[in-house]
Amino acid sequence: MEGIIAVNKAAGMTSHDVVGRLRRILKTKKIGHGGTLDPQVTGVLPIAVGKATRLIEYMQDGGKVYEGEITLGYATTTEDAWGDIVERSEVPKDVDSELIDQLMAEFQGEMEQVPPMYSAVKVNGRKLYEYARAGEEVERPIRQVTIQEFSRQSDLRWEEGVLRFDFRVVCSKGTYVRTLAVDLGNKLGLASHMSRLVRTQSAGLTLAESYSLEELEKLVEEGQRTFLLPLEYGASTLPVYELSAEEAQELQFGRWIKAVNQEERVAAFYQGKLVAVLEKKGDSWKPHKVFV
Repeated sequence: MEGIIAVNKAAGMTSHDVVGRLRRILKTKKIGHGGTLDPQVTGVLPIAVGKATRLIEYMQDGGKVYEGEITLGYATTTEDAWGDIVERSEVPKDVDSELIDQLMAEFQGEMEQVPPMYSAVKVNGRKLYEYARAGEEVERPIRQVTIQEFSRQSDLRWEEGVLRFDFRVVCSKGTYVRTLAVDLGNKLGLASHMSRLVRTQSAGLTLAESYSLEELEKLVEEGQRTFLLPLEYGASTLPVYELSAEEAQELQFGRWIKAVNQEERVAAFYQGKLVAVLEKKGDSWKPHKVFV
């Protein structure tokens, strides 16, 4: 069995939990995921099965889309709704939605981001959340991320002294969306956190085409495999290059071919099938991974 599966991850599960359950459902060990989701975050988790696991690194490089909710009025240890409250702010009744929109738009483009202490980023061989739980401070690495969109998606809602609104983010890999919520609050001079998050798109896969684990288990019991997408979906984040018959044969022998554009990495197809992922070396493309 090989291919790509779009899983709709439920809250309360780690990405590793999903992989473990799928190994039991599909009765195969060669399974991996294409982008970690925090346990309380739901939505699209790309899964690779069999030979498609060789495409995971490319799946992770693709952009992602999230939808969620920001709460102004208090901050938490984890920057989301599941941490302990560490700061409160009185939210003025005249908070201007136009000002919020203007400040959110300022995040668009490339920016530096410091990962939250409650994250799985490793420093000196230990995960940041291990330092946080031990009450230890450590210097965190700065990440370069890209935000294509950070926008408000609902009216402002007043609830028990806090202000909430829905948002949408289109961003590069490695972006901490909960940190965007905190940084927006800082721009407003208010304590804030991310109170809900759903990933609606990842590695070219959408929430609409994703399956819950329960749905997948039922389909497998019925002998169906309609959920299994061709491994070509795993290369959907890469530029496509259509090979000639001669080039396809050269690549199958592990030989280099002449690069016809400036792309550093391309997915090379022949007659609709993924032949290889190529990397640019000088004026040539060399096979990085060959699939046919």
